[in-house]
Amino acid sequence: MSLKTELRSQGDFLFKHRSYLPLVIIVLGLGAYIYNVWSKQLIDPNYAEYYKWGCLAVSLIGLFIRMHAIGHAAPNTSGRNTAEGQIADHINSSGWYAICRHPLYVGNFFMWLGLAGLTQEFWFIIAFIFMYWVYYERIMYAEEAFLIDKYGKAYTDWSAKTPAFWPKFSQWRKPDYPFSWAKIIRQEKAGILNLFLVFFIFEALGSYISSQEWLNMSPLWYGLLIGSIVWYLIIKVLQKTTNIFEGR
Repeated sequence: MSLKTELRSQGDFLFKHRSYLPLVIIVLGLGAYIYNVWSKQLIDPNYAEYYKWGCLAVSLIGLFIRMHAIGHAAPNTSGRNTAEGQIADHINSSGWYAICRHPLYVGNFFMWLGLAGLTQEFWFIIAFIFMYWVYYERIMYAEEAFLIDKYGKAYTDWSAKTPAFWPKFSQWRKPDYPFSWAKIIRQEKAGILNLFLVFFIFEALGSYISSQEWLNMSPLWYGLLIGSIVWYLIIKVLQKTTNIFEGR
């Protein structure tokens, strides 16, 4: 098998199973965090809460990038499809897609970088960046091979002037499609819940190991988790009982 074929095969496989990468990061990250809490290798307690909110801010930047890119994307693109494989009825080339070819993976990177930062372990953060690079490089390769097969010169012309990952903001162009809140709510409800749930788990475990008391933490972490759970349940019920979130 040629390297080109092998990379595409690996990318297709990882694309279909890309929802499992976060689980690996969470398990390894929790292990690193628990060790650091237990061995008291953490930052100064006077700055710990600010640090956690800084990590949350990094993750929220990633979530914003995802939401903005998805909200302005063309129909049947930028989805969370996995088992059914690649789907792209259009080439997105405006908005975030005018400044980088894979804005959703840029958003994912910052979302998970914030979570990796919770470990307060420099080497884990470096390992996460390397793992993310190797993992998503193959997924991006497979996606682009699919789009080249489908759109040919139209895709290669756009990709030739658009960076793959790091945005080139000077190329920003107003999105071709209006923002769709319905698409955001439909696709990102689970991602929002999972983000706050993981932050809560880190905080709960850290408070127990350090103080031997469960849930000895700031009420704000409770509020974020409860709010995201309620939000998720409301959207799920509305999706099952109405068509309010159907459409682009």
